[in-house]
Amino acid sequence: MSAFRVALSADFRKPDGSPTFPEFDLSPLQEHPDVDLFHLEPEPEISAAQLAGVDALILLTPRVGAGSLAADGRLAVVARFGVGYDNVDLAACSANDVAVVITPDGVRRPVAVSILTLIFALAGRLFTKDRLARRGPAGWAEKTDHNGIGLVGLTLGSVGMGNIGAEMFRLARPLDMRFIAHDPYADLVLAAELGVTLTDLDSVFREADFLCVNCPLSSETHHLVNADRLGLMKPTAFLVNTARGPIVDQAALTEVLQEGRIAGAGLDVFEQEPPDADDPLLALDNVILTPHALCWTDQLFAGSGAADVRAVLAVMAGRVPNGIVNRDILDRPGWQARLASYARRFGDG
Repeated sequence: MSAFRVALSADFRKPDGSPTFPEFDLSPLQEHPDVDLFHLEPEPEISAAQLAGVDALILLTPRVGAGSLAADGRLAVVARFGVGYDNVDLAACSANDVAVVITPDGVRRPVAVSILTLIFALAGRLFTKDRLARRGPAGWAEKTDHNGIGLVGLTLGSVGMGNIGAEMFRLARPLDMRFIAHDPYADLVLAAELGVTLTDLDSVFREADFLCVNCPLSSETHHLVNADRLGLMKPTAFLVNTARGPIVDQAALTEVLQEGRIAGAGLDVFEQEPPDADDPLLALDNVILTPHALCWTDQLFAGSGAADVRAVLAVMAGRVPNGIVNRDILDRPGWQARLASYARRFGDG
């Protein structure tokens, strides 16, 4: 019986061979007698040659496009380490009977915490006060000119109320804020339980004091936060984006920040990552910037890794894994036959 071959994208290993994320516990795969686990060589887009003879791919940042899928048709699952999947061609994967899996349970709490971190930092003017403190007596003398804002009674708005958006509202409940969101796919029962008023998109922009982007990047959401919608925001409002950079028209956002037409922003993601060193956004003092890593914690890496391992082992045992994005795969005869084959070969092992 041939082994179940699992590939890790190259960026799970540092140049010196050590693991990029030590908290990612690979032992369930490493110790499984029927699993052959190995790392791919670095490529910005994984090639078909690399995936020849591979049953499962655990993927970090490289792209998986139509040209990545090997002609042998063996690949059954791409398990993304995280919830973003804009580096995976979903249509090509579905057409080739490949399931694409994400790890919402692993990232839900860490990302929601990172959103609140930015909200607290913006409301308290944390970095302004850090700079004042470092200037000694002269800076301390200016502290009354830089008061923060209290959150009680303010409106927390979200574009999207899925896994992360709902968790953000759940964690923010003790803050006594008003909650609003726009999401055409929202769970109405959950929204009611969390005290979230669902409304139209423009109303979220008009009414939110802290507007958080919590939707996936797609052709429909690209530049959803544009100049017109930014123009609807209060001059005292803040924008927070921890989702994906291209959801926001960064040039338009930079302009409104430069002109003081909104109070500020907290960004963990950018249209271009990393941004150029001379990007005007980097020179602004009313924006907090982090390098698409604010939610990176030991718990995130452990949780996301465990979810990917569970998904791979589920497929190996012939079971449907949790977190499938391209749900159309479930009705495809090729996918069903592949699972049945794994069940015969590996059972529940």
